[in-house]
Amino acid sequence: MSLIPVHADITGSIVDTAIHLHRDFGPSLLESTYEVLLLDELERRGHTVQAQVVVPLIYRGRLIEKAFRLDLLVDHVVVIEVKSTERSAPVHRMQVLTYLRLMRLQVGLVLNFGFETMKAGIDRVYNDREVP
Repeated sequence: MSLIPVHADITGSIVDTAIHLHRDFGPSLLESTYEVLLLDELERRGHTVQAQVVVPLIYRGRLIEKAFRLDLLVDHVVVIEVKSTERSAPVHRMQVLTYLRLMRLQVGLVLNFGFETMKAGIDRVYNDREVP
């Protein structure tokens, strides 16, 4: 799957912001703090950012309105899951992939601020299903 240029620009800006935050604060803060800082810095860079976005699920014809809640949605197209753990887990990627599929979006990021370097804590996730 090719990354649409607008997604590359947005994810590049997000990654750059995360790296700067990690350089300034290191791996010592709570996830909720990194989330607030990331939201603020991305808005300063001109992005539209929504926090704690409810992701509904339709199951057997019934709408489950509050099935999931994602950390940040940037410019209505990039999902961000913020973590602050010493290790990554496969479930983090699956969590973002679930959001992408339910929302019919293409790209998301797991940003784990718990590593010594931010570069080690960045994981891009792509939805391999067709997005209309």
